[in-house]
Amino acid sequence: MELKDKLVSSFLAFDEQYQVGDDVHQIRSQAIKDFETIGFPSKKEEAWKYTSLKSTLKHDYSIFPKEENAIEYSQIKKYLIHDIDTYDLVFIDGIYSSHLSNTTHDKIDVCLMSSALNKDKFKPVIDNYFNKLAPKNGLNALNTAFTKEGAYIHIHKNIMADKPIQIINFSTGNESSLLLQPRNLIVVDENSHVQIIEKHQSLTNHPVLTNSVTEIFADRRAIVDYYKIQNDKETSSLIDNTFIEQKDESNCSVHTFSFGGNLTRNNLNFYQKGERIDSTMKGVTIIEGKQHVDHNTLVHHIYPNCESHQDYKGIFSDKSVGVFNGKVVVEKEAQKTNAYQANNNILVDDKATINSKPQLEIFADDVRCSHGCTIGQLDEEALFYLQSRGIPRKEARGLLMYAFANNVLESVKIPEIKKRINNLIAEKLGVELGFNL
Repeated sequence: MELKDKLVSSFLAFDEQYQVGDDVHQIRSQAIKDFETIGFPSKKEEAWKYTSLKSTLKHDYSIFPKEENAIEYSQIKKYLIHDIDTYDLVFIDGIYSSHLSNTTHDKIDVCLMSSALNKDKFKPVIDNYFNKLAPKNGLNALNTAFTKEGAYIHIHKNIMADKPIQIINFSTGNESSLLLQPRNLIVVDENSHVQIIEKHQSLTNHPVLTNSVTEIFADRRAIVDYYKIQNDKETSSLIDNTFIEQKDESNCSVHTFSFGGNLTRNNLNFYQKGERIDSTMKGVTIIEGKQHVDHNTLVHHIYPNCESHQDYKGIFSDKSVGVFNGKVVVEKEAQKTNAYQANNNILVDDKATINSKPQLEIFADDVRCSHGCTIGQLDEEALFYLQSRGIPRKEARGLLMYAFANNVLESVKIPEIKKRINNLIAEKLGVELGFNL
């Protein structure tokens, strides 16, 4: 049985097991119908032209874990940003782990989607925001139909979250292959501020496919600082769908660091629904072997006097494949828009590939917009200069590649995150950088 048929036939049992209110039930039921009609994306679609899910979907994935699998803190310690105090939402094979987590309802709500979907206390937020942003396509519909668990974060008006929030999904490998579908809803009210760290991590080499959907709503003058660290095992694949709606004078930034996994697809969409909005999307990709990373981005400028900044760097070795498909849409009413987009790449080996397509669609006449792409190799003259100063060639290459990616790190606002990413870059490049990280 193909995976699509298996999912459709399993929905009724899932819906009966995880009952929710009538409104959410109707949303789920419509979503499974949409998925049955649309199915998984294929390379026939322009947005998926360079990324095929065919080999990823061939596994016989378990849709529901057979049992709750307990793991100890010592098994996951190295994957946590434990240098700082954080609220933690930890999920093991899609099931919430209370003994590894740290939640709160003190001025901010950091809790579970399953609670939010079933308790009257959260109903106004669910009614106003749940499934309001995710576009109608096969992957979003599939996640919506099987929505059960994930992170529910609500930062109330005029509140600055007192510490960052970590969302971490672990897979134990106790299933021979597993499909995970976390659903996150993040609502940041007026004049509020939150920092969030997200990670997906497999603990074994069994195949894992994660189809994640995150909806983020930033109200007036809200600040959202989001970090995605993608450094999973090469038997794991991730489809990350993140959608952000911003109101007047809000500031949202998403940093995506893609270093691991078999296939990674990041769909990141910003919708600016107000004036004087700032949207930032930055990323660093360093992959090797036959890894595949695809960044598909959209910034939709609807109102005047707003800005957006995109800066993605890629370093590709061996037979790895990178894709960047970035679109900026500026509507006729969005005068005085400043929009900047850049995608710069280094191909370390001859068989590495990058497919880059920066796009601008501008319908306004008083704007400052730019986009660009560069693809090349390391500068041999710069390598020779470093070697002439006594630096071995391997370390010289690493230093040049580190310098290439470093400007993305400069905008990281959590020092411990910057240190972790620096260490991951050094590890991926196989060098000791020789200075304090």
